[in-house]
Amino acid sequence: MTTLRSRLLNTHRDVTDQELQQTVAGKVMLVTGASHGIGRALSERLAHAGAEVLMVARSQDVLTQLAAELGPRAHSCPADLSVPDDVARLLTELRASFATPDFVVSNAGKSIRRSIAESYERMHDFTRTIAINYLGPVQLLLGLLEPMRERGSGHIVNVSTLGVLLPPAPRWAAYISSKAAFDVWLRSTAAETARDGVTATSVYMGLVHTRMSAPTSDFNDVPGLKPEQAAGVICHALVHRPPRIAPWWASGGAAFGAIARGPSDAVMRHYGRQIGARTAREPE
Repeated sequence: MTTLRSRLLNTHRDVTDQELQQTVAGKVMLVTGASHGIGRALSERLAHAGAEVLMVARSQDVLTQLAAELGPRAHSCPADLSVPDDVARLLTELRASFATPDFVVSNAGKSIRRSIAESYERMHDFTRTIAINYLGPVQLLLGLLEPMRERGSGHIVNVSTLGVLLPPAPRWAAYISSKAAFDVWLRSTAAETARDGVTATSVYMGLVHTRMSAPTSDFNDVPGLKPEQAAGVICHALVHRPPRIAPWWASGGAAFGAIARGPSDAVMRHYGRQIGARTAREPE
C-alpha cells in the first residue's frame, strides 16, 4: 500500500540499464549537487552505464572519494554555485579539461521551510535560495549553452519541484519562488535553443526522502521516493527527453490554481491558519 501511495503521489518513471547505456555511454554528463542524495545516486548510475560524469558540488572531500569509488570516468569538480566567482572558475576549468557536456542535470538546490513571521530578520534565507536555485544554475548554463548550440546537440534536465505547479503553500515562499524562477528561465531559454538541437526537460519532482527533506518532520510519514528512484526519473528524462515530467494529477492542480485562483488561495489561507494554530499549541 505504501508503495502504491508513493507512486500515485510522486513522479515515478525509469528506464532499463540497457536503454540508459545506449543513451549515455561515452557521453559527457554534468551533474550538480552530486555529492549526496539524488545527485549522488544519479552519478553512480551514469558512471556504471559508461558515461563520463562531471560531478559538481561544494563538498570536495566527498566528491573526491566518490570519484575514486566510481573509477576513472567520474570526475570531482568542486564548486559553490551560490558564489559567482566560483562558478566562473568552474567554467574555466571545465573548458580546459573536458569536452562540452552532452547532458547537464541541474540538481543542486537549497530548501527552506519557514513562516514569514520568522523571516522578518532573515533576508539571507531569500538570497541564499535564489543564489543556489536560480542565479547559480543560470550562470553555469550561460557558460555552456553557446558551445552546445554550436555543436548542434545537448539536453538539460532541471530537477524542479512539484510545488512550482501547485497553488503557493504557506511557509515555502523562499524555496518555491526561487525554483519557479529557474523553471521559467529554462523553459524560455529552451524555446530559443531547440532550433539548434539543445532541448530541456523540467522534472517536477514530488517528495524525495533525502537529507534536504529530513529537517521537515511533517514529511516523515508522507510517502516519497528514495534517491535511487528519483535518479531513475531523471534517467527517463535523459533517454526520452520529454518537455516535462510530473505526477499525472499535477496538471489538474495547476489548472485549479490558475483558473480558480480565488478558491485555491482560500484553501491555502485556511491551511495557513491551521498550521499557525497548531504551531502555537506546540510546547517550546
